[in-house]
Amino acid sequence: MVLSPALIAALVVIALVAGVGITTIGPGGIFVTVALYALTPLSSAEVAGTAHATFIVTGLVGTVAYARSGELLDGGGRGMAAILSSASVVGALAGAALNSYVSRHLFGILLGAVAGLTGATLLYREWRELEPIVSVDASTRDGQAALGTLGFGLGVASGLVGVGGPVLAVPALVVLGVPILLALGVAQVQSIFISGFATAGYFAQGAVSVPYAVLVGVPQVAGVVVGWSIAHRVDPARLKVVLGAILVGVGGYLIA
Repeated sequence: MVLSPALIAALVVIALVAGVGITTIGPGGIFVTVALYALTPLSSAEVAGTAHATFIVTGLVGTVAYARSGELLDGGGRGMAAILSSASVVGALAGAALNSYVSRHLFGILLGAVAGLTGATLLYREWRELEPIVSVDASTRDGQAALGTLGFGLGVASGLVGVGGPVLAVPALVVLGVPILLALGVAQVQSIFISGFATAGYFAQGAVSVPYAVLVGVPQVAGVVVGWSIAHRVDPARLKVVLGAILVGVGGYLIA
């Protein structure tokens, strides 16, 4: 892997910002996936596999951070994380397998759609000041079924396009009435399982670039720690608007 200093610097900065977004508001890791797709010659499978490899580590660090601040210490948080994570495993493997049938062009369109829809959802809900549409209780059978279905769907989407669990899980959980800090903590746990099994699937295809994973993974982990600190000090609503606008722009760029 021979890269120009300018490209290395760009990837490092993007990864750092992405890490901050992962633990501050959730949809941050997608910027690493987009950067690998847009700035490197990696195939779509290599983009997804390499991105997921970094999300294993960010998930571990994010989980430790949110456990330390208390979001994952009560039974409700642990139960929610367990259900989402276990259901995500099957979905992530299915998504990784489906990726082999997706061309690089179609991969870009799918990635753009995920980015744009995620951003639009964040912006719309903040603009309308919408309340959660339902409330999910992980201690009830209905709640467990809903979380299991959600986890599987998130696993398929994340495994297919190479984005970590927080990109999709945090907005989805907030819509379901989960407090944002708890949603962020739960999503970190889920990310470990989604990305762990997705990476295994891509590694079996020879589609994980270790040099690129290290290059973007290290600054991304640093950003995760910074983002966790910010999430406990700044009004998340402001960050949602900024991040949502960026995601909509990125999505439009990739689809065009």
